[in-house]
Amino acid sequence: MTAGRRVLVVEDNPLNLKLVRDVLTASGYEVLPAVTGAEGVTLAATCDPDLVLMDLQLPDFDGYEALRRLREDPALQAVPVVAVTAFAMREDRERAKESGFDGYLEKPISIRELPGQVGAFIGRGRADAP
Repeated sequence: MTAGRRVLVVEDNPLNLKLVRDVLTASGYEVLPAVTGAEGVTLAATCDPDLVLMDLQLPDFDGYEALRRLREDPALQAVPVVAVTAFAMREDRERAKESGFDGYLEKPISIRELPGQVGAFIGRGRADAP
């Protein structure tokens, strides 16, 4: 696996998770799945992801809380975290940005655009990384 190709996907909907995993795997990404915020935070600390795709609606705590916990780990400070949600209002996008997400993807995910979007987020990294 080449550098910059490991994506942690935190998504509790099995169909959405399968779609993202299948599309990204077919595009050469290594995909690590997590179905709860806690699982995502724990896995991120051990898997050295290049990007985290974070659903905002999760069964234990929401994506905002998961992001807060990820940012507390110095080893994850430079990892871009992208909000993924069905909420598509401008206010939702602004809240995600203000909360520290590095980007925003709307559901339903575009299978044509997803690999390029992921590559762009990885290439861009975090604007405010230490």
